[in-house]
Amino acid sequence: MKKKIALFLGLLFAANISYADLKIGFVNIPAVLEKAPQAEKAKKRLEEKFSPRDKQLVAQGKEIQTMEERLAKDASTMSESVKANLERDILNKKRDAKRSQQEFSEDFNASRNEELGKLQRRIVEAVRTIAKDDGYDLLLTDGVIYAKDQFDITAQVQTKLATMPE
Repeated sequence: MKKKIALFLGLLFAANISYADLKIGFVNIPAVLEKAPQAEKAKKRLEEKFSPRDKQLVAQGKEIQTMEERLAKDASTMSESVKANLERDILNKKRDAKRSQQEFSEDFNASRNEELGKLQRRIVEAVRTIAKDDGYDLLLTDGVIYAKDQFDITAQVQTKLATMPE
């Protein structure tokens, strides 16, 4: 029994020595995404691309609201046919606006996901470059509950991203 305990303690000690040379780091990906210069550029590209359509949707909404206010205000003085035509026009415009809003949302989400995917690939590239250049054995990102500041290389990744060409 004493031999087994001694052997176990010896193996445990040997395992600790072999892991002592590991270089481990941690990257806070959400923090990198938030501060990456590429994220700001992607946001501006999305705004430029979708701003005109957003303004068009807002204008459609205002037009519908104006028509509904007119119907509510003048309904008592309108003929039945004019009132029915206005109600039908409002219904058609609401349907068109809903369809346009849905298409806008789908297009915006697809473009946003594409931009996010590009940025995530660049972040992974930066992390791998740092890992190879600095000799890291293990870099962790998600699922880390606690990491000492000495293991956090988030700032290095942000610096690396800032220096990477578009």
